[in-house]
Amino acid sequence: MTATLTIGERLRAATTAAAVAACLALGAAGNAHAATAPTLRVSYGDLNLASEQGSLELYRRIAGAAHLVCDADDMRDLSRAAAANACRERAIAQAVHDVHSPMLAALYASQARHG
Repeated sequence: MTATLTIGERLRAATTAAAVAACLALGAAGNAHAATAPTLRVSYGDLNLASEQGSLELYRRIAGAAHLVCDADDMRDLSRAAAANACRERAIAQAVHDVHSPMLAALYASQARHG
């Protein structure tokens, strides 16, 4: 049991920030400022992704990071606003996918259906 938990903890720690930051960087490619390729590290080592509460908190962190990375300079410019929105959607989807958490994926699917 201990070895399995240790391997699981190591796997979670190894994929935590790197996967989510990479996803947000890729999601930013559609942003008007893609040349700078901003990234934002999102950690979740403190969360239990097997719980609804932990998954919800990670989803909030990912969405918040996506909003920061994929920000539109001027929301009055509809093309930039649309590009920023598409960037956020791609970044969140990719980050959720890369975390490999069934509960987080289900939460994301629920959020996507309800906007």
